[in-house]
Order: sequence, then structure tokens, then C-alpha cells
Amino acid sequence: MKKIVSTLISTLAVGTVASSACLALAADKPNKVSIGYFLEWPTANQVAQVNDTYSKEMGVEVEWHAFDSGTAMSAAMASGGVDMAYSQGLVPFTIAVSKGLPITMVGIAVSYAENDNCVVGKDAHITSANAKQLEGKNIAVPFGTVSHYKMLKTLKQLEVNSKKVHLLDMAPADGAAALARGDVSMACGWGGALRRMKQYGEVLMSAKEQEAAGIRSFDVISVNNSFAKQYPELVSEFLQVTNDANKAYKESPQTQQPIIAKASGLSLTDTNQILDLFTFPVKDEQVSPYWMGGGVQTFTKEVADFFVQQKQIPKALADYSATIDASYFKNVH
Repeated sequence: MKKIVSTLISTLAVGTVASSACLALAADKPNKVSIGYFLEWPTANQVAQVNDTYSKEMGVEVEWHAFDSGTAMSAAMASGGVDMAYSQGLVPFTIAVSKGLPITMVGIAVSYAENDNCVVGKDAHITSANAKQLEGKNIAVPFGTVSHYKMLKTLKQLEVNSKKVHLLDMAPADGAAALARGDVSMACGWGGALRRMKQYGEVLMSAKEQEAAGIRSFDVISVNNSFAKQYPELVSEFLQVTNDANKAYKESPQTQQPIIAKASGLSLTDTNQILDLFTFPVKDEQVSPYWMGGGVQTFTKEVADFFVQQKQIPKALADYSATIDASYFKNVH
């Protein structure tokens, strides 16, 4: 009997310790994790979003909140309204950290060089080979955007003097209309406006050529600094699910696209047109020198300095390395 009682007490003690450990483990996670994202912006991870894979793998309720701008995402993270932002634009991120907002880039959501470009009108008969003929011509471009930055870098790459072209500050939709009318020789922009521009001309420089020259467009995965410090494992687990979704999309895009279309709120045709212009980097690419292994840090500094010159922000940081952390993605397998 003594042995039975002793064994029972030991078992209860072990059970109490185990229960205490489970409670402690549960206390190490928040009640829920809030993620900011964009509607009508189809991405590979939306399959995991629809299937609630994030909640299952992270072991905590994951809530998704739609935003209409990357600036709003920054403000929500700074106030603690959301913990992470998926596919925040590089420019809003750069402006936010330049102003001292407590957020950090932990991954690359999507690269879309093909979805942001400049188109030369057919009647201009100008290509990258004779781009210098753009000097003296009208160019429509939305000032203070990555399109503006990319255009100036492209002109420099093609040895065109940007001071000798006539730049018109026009939203992409207006630029597309101006190109159609023949009011401008070249227009720059993204998305649907870019697709309309291509009806009236050809891109000055392909996305592959731009990327080879270090000119790129991409959105980031960012996180509230306090959340990342308190729950680093959850950040890496979020990235793990995202990485798995990106891999699955690469292996079988056609089976994923209808799900993504439904999640994004777009038609399948519109979704596929956009997805055709997107690439979703996986772990080895994420931590490579081209991306968060150094390239993004350098590019972010260049973008920030450009926006200071354009008086979009008062000053840039001396170095952006402290605002970009690849360590969370390095824990992904």
C-alpha cells in the first residue's frame, strides 16, 4: 500500500510539474497575433491564410486585418494595433524607420520588378539602345515613389541626363492616359495602369535588366519591435508557414491560384495577371547577399537618401542594418 501511495504521490507530483510547465509555455504566447495585409493584392501565403495554417502551426489565434496603405500599417504596428505586416511597401517601411518608428523588417514578402516600370510610346521609337533621345522629351512619373526612384536610376544606367528631360508629376493612371494621347514620350507606374501603358508602347528596360543593375521593387514583412523581442519564436514560425506556402506555390501555381483569387477578392484572370509579375523568395534567397544578407540594407539606404533629396522625409539614417534582421528567417528550415 505504501508503495502504491508513494507511486501515486510521485505521479501526481510529476503531473503537477508537467501542468505547471504547460501553463508556463502557454503564458509564453499571446492570446492572439494580429497581422496586417492588403486586399486585392494576391500573394502565395494566402492559401495558408485561408486554411488557417498560421494559427495551427503557431499554436495561437492569428487575426488578419486589411489595410489600404503601408503607412497605415506602420502606424498600427507602432501603436501596438497589429503585431506584424505582410507585404508592406519598402517606401512606407523606409519612411517609418527613418522617423524612428519601432518596427523591423524580417523578410521579403514579394518581389515585383515586372509590376513597376516605365513604358515608351510607340511613336517615340526610343529603346534602351538609343535612350539618350529621351532628353528634351516629356516623361510622366509619380514623384516621391519607387517608380520615380527607379526611373532616375534607369536613366542613369542608360546614360540619359535626367536634368534634360521634362518630368511631369502624374499618378500612374493619369500617366497611362497621357501616353495614350501622345502627350508624353514615356510614362512610369505600376499595376493596372502599367498594363494599360503597355498597350501603347514597350518598356524602356526589362525588369531582369533593371534587377541586374541593382534596381528593384519589393514589399517586406515587418514586425513591431516589442512583439519580436517578446515572441521571437512566433516570428520565425510565421515565416516558416510563409516559406512553406511560397514553396508550394512554386511547385504547383495553377492549383493555388483559385484559392488566392478568392482570398484577394479579385477575379481569377486579374489574379493570374498580377501573380505572373510576382516572385516570392524562399529561405535561401531571403538570407542571401542579394536580399537580407546585405543587398536590402544598401538599397534601403539609397531609397532613403533619395527621399531626403526629394524632401519626402527630413533625414535618413546613417545605416539601416539595425532595422533589417535576417535572423528570424535563418531559423526557418
